[in-house]
Amino acid sequence: MKLLLVSLMLTACAASPGDLSGRMFTFPQQTNTAHVRLNASRQNFQDVTVCHRSFTDLKRDHILFSLATPSNSNGFLVFWDNTNKEMEPHVRDKKAEFGGRDYKPNMWHSVCTTWDSESGLVQLWFDGQPSIRKFTTAGVNIIGPVIIILGQEQDAHGGGFDAKQSFVGMMCDVHMWDYILSPCEMQSYVDDLNFTPGNVLNWRALEYEIFGRVLLENRLMVCH
Repeated sequence: MKLLLVSLMLTACAASPGDLSGRMFTFPQQTNTAHVRLNASRQNFQDVTVCHRSFTDLKRDHILFSLATPSNSNGFLVFWDNTNKEMEPHVRDKKAEFGGRDYKPNMWHSVCTTWDSESGLVQLWFDGQPSIRKFTTAGVNIIGPVIIILGQEQDAHGGGFDAKQSFVGMMCDVHMWDYILSPCEMQSYVDDLNFTPGNVLNWRALEYEIFGRVLLENRLMVCH
């Protein structure tokens, strides 16, 4: 492994939409402050798909994606429960539990999560493999103002961070759509092929702010 270091560390720095293709956020230490805040283009969600890739060696609970609203701190959240070895999506503070994921440390994993408000069903696609679908909450949209954060789990709207739930590692290719991706589109994302980028969050045109010690680097490359 060779890490191509073209590092940038920013503190509370706003950025205009930037193409982060081939780049990653590095969260280098456990903290209750460092995070990245993502600016969403929409504030009302009937359906949701969120995809991201992450790389960590954590052996404890940690957050992967946190969207909060004033009424629901876990508006749309993806969390790893290390005690029970479960990937846990939350929608409007209601949790679904998906065990049996081969969440190995020190390798990239692709995680996509979908929710349909009409049926209330959540589904997890882990490294391209779909889960069964489970019920969380139905009949009500996720309504903003939303705050979306990488690196920390929100126990309040935009705050309430706990260092023992923070993410330490690398994260990239974060996309969010206001509809359910088809299985073919999901597989194209996992295989890093041509896919329709997120229309809410688009890694290729991302608006973000970095707070604390988070680095924007070139993604890990394997040299042959």
